[in-house]
Amino acid sequence: MTISPYTFPNYFNSSSALQNFNLSSPSSLQQKQSFSCFKITPFSLVRNRVPVLCFSSLQDDMDPATGTSLYPSHRCKTIHLVRHAQGIHNVAGEKSHDAYMSYDYFDAYLTPLGWQQVENLHKHVHEVGLSKKIELVITSPLLRTMQTAVGVFGGEGYVDGIDAPPLMVEKAGSSDRSAISSLNCPPFMAVELCREHLGVHPCDKRRSISEYQTLFPAIDFSLIENDDDILWTADTRETNEHVAKRGMEFINWLWTRKEKEIAVVTHSGFLYHTLSAFGNDCHPSIKDGIRKHFANCELRSMVIVDIVTKIRWLLKN
Repeated sequence: MTISPYTFPNYFNSSSALQNFNLSSPSSLQQKQSFSCFKITPFSLVRNRVPVLCFSSLQDDMDPATGTSLYPSHRCKTIHLVRHAQGIHNVAGEKSHDAYMSYDYFDAYLTPLGWQQVENLHKHVHEVGLSKKIELVITSPLLRTMQTAVGVFGGEGYVDGIDAPPLMVEKAGSSDRSAISSLNCPPFMAVELCREHLGVHPCDKRRSISEYQTLFPAIDFSLIENDDDILWTADTRETNEHVAKRGMEFINWLWTRKEKEIAVVTHSGFLYHTLSAFGNDCHPSIKDGIRKHFANCELRSMVIVDIVTKIRWLLKN
């Protein structure tokens, strides 16, 4: 499934295959239907792991049979998307939307029900073997997402004396939870690109990174440049369009990672507006399945497919 029209980003390095295109002279591209760097398809539609099968309609005159394409596994990446579990702001916001404006819910933490959701998903990912496949866990740097990430994908209970820092210390973020071990689990990394809408709502404002580092010692915060939250402002809410653009930047950044299976723990608004860029040329049921809002602690697996090779073929024919 192609992404809706989007200009190629300039943050691919010189070794990227995209550099082979003369994007300053788009006349040849205008003769083709709009396309993008990647396709994305729900993991449930992938019939075989190698090669990955997904659907394409890059040309208007293609019939359904010729619209099916095969892609080698080395041009595919699986992402496991998770919305954070229930936070205290979710409960208050369901009663009154005005609650999102309250500083009582600054950097909202998980509710007891949220932690139960985390336990249930943790059990599921272990039962189906997903925990052994994931090579990296990326999380938005907010309490509720980091609590969800370490609870779902982290190790078992932490024991003092082990020569490894815990993913989360005991009772972190107003919880009654025991410390969570960083052993026998993938590395964790905090990334600001996958944060929720920025601005206005205090629940979406983060604490300082130095404070988080004491609560989540084994999470890697090295990609976050500023200790304080300089992205959040009290009087301006980030637009849906900007969230979607930021989401596309995040997807493209994911593609540059060496890992083949990555878990991403993020937020409802970010997921909705990012995934809304996908599925415009596929069956409505698939399109709706990609875009629909995530429930708290819901996991959906998607496959990103690099279609640069197909673009080259289109440009030659």
